[in-house]
Amino acid sequence: MKKVAVEKSLGNVRNYLQEKGFAVTDLDTAKNNLDGFDAVVVSGQDGNFMGIHDTSTKAPVINARGMDVEDVYKQIKNRLS
Repeated sequence: MKKVAVEKSLGNVRNYLQEKGFAVTDLDTAKNNLDGFDAVVVSGQDGNFMGIHDTSTKAPVINARGMDVEDVYKQIKNRLS
């Protein structure tokens, strides 16, 4: 099962990804340890979305701004394939 960290404000994305079989965690809970995640989804509303400036992850970061849940899902699938 693929693990995805999703920004708290994106509840609709969280629910959709869970329905598609992803293990979803709130980004706020995971921001200090993103290494175990396959992807990270952010709203794009905050330029410093992690709350710190030096956070890095090898996982793709998906900016969900302007996308619907299906678009976010497709972005994740494309980047993980």
